[in-house]
Amino acid sequence: MPRFAANLGYLYTDRPLLERIDAAAASGFKAIELQFPYDVPAAAVKAAVEKNRLIVLGVNTPPGDRQGEFGLAAVPGREKDFDALFAKALDYITAIGGSAIHCLAGKVEPEQRPAAERAYIENLARAAGLAAAKNIVLLIEPINPRDRPNYFLNTVEHAADIIAQVGKPNVKMQFDFYHAQIVGGDLITRFAKFLPVIGHLQCGAVPSRHEPDEGEINYPAVFEAVDKAGYKGWIGCEYRPRARTEAGLSWGRPYGLNPGH
Repeated sequence: MPRFAANLGYLYTDRPLLERIDAAAASGFKAIELQFPYDVPAAAVKAAVEKNRLIVLGVNTPPGDRQGEFGLAAVPGREKDFDALFAKALDYITAIGGSAIHCLAGKVEPEQRPAAERAYIENLARAAGLAAAKNIVLLIEPINPRDRPNYFLNTVEHAADIIAQVGKPNVKMQFDFYHAQIVGGDLITRFAKFLPVIGHLQCGAVPSRHEPDEGEINYPAVFEAVDKAGYKGWIGCEYRPRARTEAGLSWGRPYGLNPGH
């Protein structure tokens, strides 16, 4: 059976982060993923996680200090800034007992893309060595350009190529069915093709990005295919609830979630 993790950057956002951890556990989630938890002390997050007996998956690297930035891993000339953001993420994920860091590529103008690819590969290779020493996986995620114009990484095919060029076993793809449907579709076939380099999955309805029980993706079929393929990881619920998070969890009842709690 597929296993689902609560993305606390999207779910339970009507309450503070530590209360979101409690709420996720009460709803039947066994794992959580965080986005930008850095304003909350790592010790407090770790205590809340241990109290609720949850597994912590990943965090994102901080987006950057300049207006409109969304990561720096592929931004030419900002290598030292990326290193600082990555060091912050690595310290935090290690302190809370997590297992992965999503390295945000960042926004790049079209004319910068060749230089950006070189910077991306070099930055990831350097970060992968630091992460490996602490048993941390690095994730890169293709994000659709409708939601993030000029984001460097848009397709799962490009992500797989980057991973091959980096050549580090702890660099994997975060395959979000929401983004992959908007950029290319053919989800089950592409998931199966790239399964060897997929380190994490995420879901959300298209086009609304609400619960995975509406829109153009047949999620029951997708989840069945994921299960049959032997995927052993988690599927992050990175969607925007239509209302209060608990009220929209009926889709997850067959997978062990507790709607209404």
